[in-house]
Amino acid sequence: MYARSTTTSGIPANIDKGVVYVRDRVLPAVMGMDGFIGLSMLADRHSGRGIVTTAWEDSTALHNSADQVKAMRARAADILGGPAVVEDWSIAVLHRSHHAPEGACARVTWTRGRPERLERMTDAFRMSIVPRLEDIPGFCSVSMLVDPAEGRATTTVTYDSREAMRQALDRATELRQEFTRHMSAQVVEVATFELVVARLQVPETV
Repeated sequence: MYARSTTTSGIPANIDKGVVYVRDRVLPAVMGMDGFIGLSMLADRHSGRGIVTTAWEDSTALHNSADQVKAMRARAADILGGPAVVEDWSIAVLHRSHHAPEGACARVTWTRGRPERLERMTDAFRMSIVPRLEDIPGFCSVSMLVDPAEGRATTTVTYDSREAMRQALDRATELRQEFTRHMSAQVVEVATFELVVARLQVPETV
């Protein structure tokens, strides 16, 4: 499976308008496209950054949808008030303990490592880190998207609430540091968001 993320660095006051547009206009449109299997939107109301990710069943569906979503992406960026950066990914890991409730929040970690080690890294994450995340109170789901050519990965861990995410900080940090040290990966950024739109038709485990 594959994914496309669109990250917009916009104006904090425009986040709610952007959420309405993605939920009411973008989501119904992409749901009708061949190969669509999911959409989520993360938002940071303090910085104005929003990340819309669409998931597709194969690379053909991903590429065929590109032209169809251009106008909507441009409109979303205009509403949010900032430029959009588009990235394509492979979905390497996806595990959902339960569906995220209203008020769910996510911590996203961007990493970079050696491309030839990426497959080993994703296997190790799936086998050693995912089961330990499940033991954290309030854990909902985790996903890892990868760019094999560049050795990049973005990992999103979703929690039931902001409080659950806050309480998990020490444990999540410990797991991240242990994993990146073992895999010789560099942490590029860690950020937290609200999960403001979620429509997933993907399997619970990948």
